Amino acid sequence: MENRLSLLPIARYRYTARLQAPLRLPDYAGSLLRGQFGAALRRSACMTRQPDCKACPLHTTCPYPRIFEAPAPTTHELQRFSAIPNAYVVEPPPMTWPTQAPQVLQAGEMLVFHQVLVGDALAQLPLIVLAWQRALSNGLGKQRSVAVLEQVALCGDTPEAQAQVVWQQDAPRVQAHAQTLTPPPWPTGAQGVRLRFHTPLRLQHQGHPIRIPDLTPRDMVAALTRRIALILEFHAQQAQWGASVPPLVEASRTLSADKHLRWLDWTRYSSRQQQEMTLGGAVGTWEMVDTSTLPALWPWLWLGQWLHMGKNATMGMGGYTLEVL
Repeated sequence: MENRLSLLPIARYRYTARLQAPLRLPDYAGSLLRGQFGAALRRSACMTRQPDCKACPLHTTCPYPRIFEAPAPTTHELQRFSAIPNAYVVEPPPMTWPTQAPQVLQAGEMLVFHQVLVGDALAQLPLIVLAWQRALSNGLGKQRSVAVLEQVALCGDTPEAQAQVVWQQDAPRVQAHAQTLTPPPWPTGAQGVRLRFHTPLRLQHQGHPIRIPDLTPRDMVAALTRRIALILEFHAQQAQWGASVPPLVEASRTLSADKHLRWLDWTRYSSRQQQEMTLGGAVGTWEMVDTSTLPALWPWLWLGQWLHMGKNATMGMGGYTLEVL
């Protein structure tokens, strides 16, 4: 396991952009940023200008679908997939709660957000930075507020680690840098963990959200391990992670849980469906205690701080920080 855990191809980047006009952020800006990024990435990568990516002769080699609309394999030894997780996560600015006034950034202020990239997507960082430049210059929100990307920095493994600037507006070439993570060992003497969800966790069963009273450690472990295993298999060529998923899910039945969660609904506009949609999920803390199961689960929980879990993880939902008890 130790060899497998070293130097995983995962990196988090901090984007800093200066607004040229006031921007009113929605309660949750993950959907807005993800949508703008996807549109700009497609315009930047597309060579044929065909309306349907799947019918394009370059579909299997174009970086746009490989980053933003990862195609599911036609066959797989475990099961059939209608979709697989993408190799990125957009992490928006902190949420504004519905009871608070909407957050408005003024012209000249900085818009700061993050993006996690995995595996093959890391090699496309120059294209991804270009897409963000174009997305911001096209304007955000209903006001089409323009912003200028000034800096991209690689974040460290811990909040205390100093970020490394890898791209700047006045030096528009991505600088060489390490693009890996190494999960630390299970902390000596630890009895449990606390997951502090700062964006809504939405786990689903048969297409319906699992409400807080019905959420179990098994639901969480199944969603987390499955997502990480698929991302590492399809985007980092590390299929061996999948073998650990069934025993970990089964072992999670022994975890005792103490949930301090509340449900939060928010709305987003879906350009694909041409309508507003209400999404909800759980925020707050979730503690689990079990010294027999948690050491094996620890690397997955640690990586989940980068890869998130649950529905709409690519737009930053299911984000949490991990604390040791």
